[in-house]
Amino acid sequence: MESSRRALLLVAMAATVIGLASASFRDNCDIKWNPENAAFSDDGHGLTMSLKSNSSGCLLQTKKQFIYGSVSTLIKLVPGNSAGTVTTYYTSSVGADHDEIDFEFLGNETGQPYTLHTNVFADGVGKKEMQFVPWFDPTADFHAYTISWTPCMIVWYVDDVPIRVFRNYRDKGIAYPIKRPMFGYSSIWSAEDWATQGGRVKADWSKAPFVAGYRDMVLDVCPCDGADSCVYGCAGAFSHGGRQQNCAGLTDQQRAKMQEVQKSHKIYDYCVDYRDNKKPGPECSLPQY
Repeated sequence: MESSRRALLLVAMAATVIGLASASFRDNCDIKWNPENAAFSDDGHGLTMSLKSNSSGCLLQTKKQFIYGSVSTLIKLVPGNSAGTVTTYYTSSVGADHDEIDFEFLGNETGQPYTLHTNVFADGVGKKEMQFVPWFDPTADFHAYTISWTPCMIVWYVDDVPIRVFRNYRDKGIAYPIKRPMFGYSSIWSAEDWATQGGRVKADWSKAPFVAGYRDMVLDVCPCDGADSCVYGCAGAFSHGGRQQNCAGLTDQQRAKMQEVQKSHKIYDYCVDYRDNKKPGPECSLPQY
């Protein structure tokens, strides 16, 4: 009963934060890959996606594409031994030099924490990873994950706590997604070669199917049918806090919460622990929040 009440509270919180009623997965999304591994609840507001073998999985895509806005949903990750599995929640354009904003959840052995992986691609260039260990058990209950994409900055939220910001510095020659419409996606798939401890721990397929649960997608976006028909002036362009907040940066309270999360739970930052003798990008020396 307590778990049910918490799930309902998080649903209400997500809808309140974005300012919209939650949307039906069935009405607003298509299952683009292995639809037999997806199951909708009777009302369409709930969804499970399953991974049954290393060649299966499932992929959901929003029917509409958009430029700017917030996408949010409640996710309950694969419980138990989830090693070798990846559950994702992200936005992406299609075609060459794509743009993408990622949440990826890398599974682990029973008793070991998930890795919460974030990244952003702009003009086809990524490798801007930041990773966290969750400060809660993401398999025990539903938690809200939000991607807010505005002309000024991208913010990743967990249960309405900002965990990362990537600001628009195109005027300084740093790529930022501004012109390619994106779709929203969720998926579950096998990544045994790298997901868990660099691929050293493989999936235990005797535990399959691995199942991730979703509730109540919330979309506050600027929809488009194509790059020439996007509504750049719509309210969704400055969602999750309004125009002033998203151009001025986070509030003092939000900044304090994010700094606390990053201090205690961040385990990798491409700006600090860069590899292969590569220098950090110029954005790493610029204010992000």
